[in-house]
Amino acid sequence: MATQDLGQSLRRLRRLASLTQEELAERSGVSVDVIRQLEQRRKHSARLPTLHALANGLGVELTTLLGDPPAVTADESDGPRFVAVRRAVMPVLGAPDPEPPGPGFSPERLRERIADGWTRYHAAEFDTVMTALPDLVSDARTAAAAPDDGRAAGYAALAKALQLAGHVAVRMGKTDLALTALERATEAAGQSTDPLLPAMIVNSVAWTYQRQGRLQDALHVALHAAATVEDGGHTGTADGLKVWGGLTMSAATSAARSGDYDRAARLMEGAEAEAARVAKLPAGSDSRMVSVFSPSSVRIERVRLAVQYGRPEEALNLAKGMRLSKDTPPSWRTWLLLDVARAHTDLGDAAGAVKTLESLRRVAPTWLQHHTLAVAIVRDLWSLPHHPAGLRPLAEFLGVAD
Repeated sequence: MATQDLGQSLRRLRRLASLTQEELAERSGVSVDVIRQLEQRRKHSARLPTLHALANGLGVELTTLLGDPPAVTADESDGPRFVAVRRAVMPVLGAPDPEPPGPGFSPERLRERIADGWTRYHAAEFDTVMTALPDLVSDARTAAAAPDDGRAAGYAALAKALQLAGHVAVRMGKTDLALTALERATEAAGQSTDPLLPAMIVNSVAWTYQRQGRLQDALHVALHAAATVEDGGHTGTADGLKVWGGLTMSAATSAARSGDYDRAARLMEGAEAEAARVAKLPAGSDSRMVSVFSPSSVRIERVRLAVQYGRPEEALNLAKGMRLSKDTPPSWRTWLLLDVARAHTDLGDAAGAVKTLESLRRVAPTWLQHHTLAVAIVRDLWSLPHHPAGLRPLAEFLGVAD
């Protein structure tokens, strides 16, 4: 069920934000009685507008309140594979330094494996990524022990492998481990010769802060890193502009969640204008290893912020007629469809929501089936007195039908 842990999540996020039930009620517009019933599990679900209001009052994504779709199977949250990831991020104290790579070691092959890991991450293949991560990090540590002429490249590989580990940890709900991985990724990036790598990792740190409700911290680090990239003259390259754009979008998200939607909109509009330059610049490095930034990605994020902060008509206008670039990751495409469905639902257009969810089911059935927000939307539609055509198959598919 989409909200089976809603009460526990609500209580945890409220305490993390240092809010009393009364303060959350005032900030969200949801009655103290409803909040109390949810936290005490006397009430196990809520209508979508109530969930939106609570998430906004807490300053988090709705999916953070509901719970993300499972990154891996439920019994793996602290299972052997995740323990192996922990050990890779935090080697045992007193362990000997890695040996330099042997004659058969291929830095190019290692970079390709890390890039493939990022591709699979963006495709939400979290099981596969988590299985591969320990060896990736271990081999990257070996690469970083290479002689002087290859050491910088080895540290760059280690930084990207640890950054990937940080992202997986966030998806598993282990944000403290994520920050440890990202701190170590930052250290490794500083030993590389890539001036953009530290800023890329800052973007991941900002995202992790957002997940922890540290919105001002997230805003500060993203804006500071974006300014550093710009002041360093890097936005004249495709890679540099992508990194700057990713940081600017992250800052906009933090601003919106802090209640400053106007500032977020200005940042996003500026980012979208700059994104048009990416295709005009000489091709950069492997796009799998650089921040996601294109006109499509900015527009998708603008849609997400608009629907998240109660502007469904604006969201649908932004999404209308969008043509996604070929480098748009699959996970971004699925999020766009889900946000469009949310916008239709918020406007009372049940038929439009169902049509969009049917499209989402065709392109990502497993993702849809496990996504807590998708289930919440369909449950809301199912509670209506008149069901639009196509709703019953969706409700049965998601286990919502009576």
